[in-house]
Amino acid sequence: MTGDPGRDDAERAILDLLARRDPGKTICPSDVARALGGDDGFRALMPLVRAAAAALVATGDIEVTQRGRVVDLDTARGAIRLRGTGSPPRG
Repeated sequence: MTGDPGRDDAERAILDLLARRDPGKTICPSDVARALGGDDGFRALMPLVRAAAAALVATGDIEVTQRGRVVDLDTARGAIRLRGTGSPPRG
């Protein structure tokens, strides 16, 4: 990828990583950030990944979990996971 990733890039990365997982399995937002920025540049991308996750939650493509339970991304504190909803991604 050339240049800095944008929210669309982060959304695609979330959906791509989830597509590689078994249904119902989760990914960590830092996995997405590392896919976009590598091990050295991932931390700065975490707000971008969170914004992309929020957009995908709004479209019903993913849900955010903590300890296996769906949570509101805006109020969640601490470690979260991202999980596909099983619906076909918007196109």
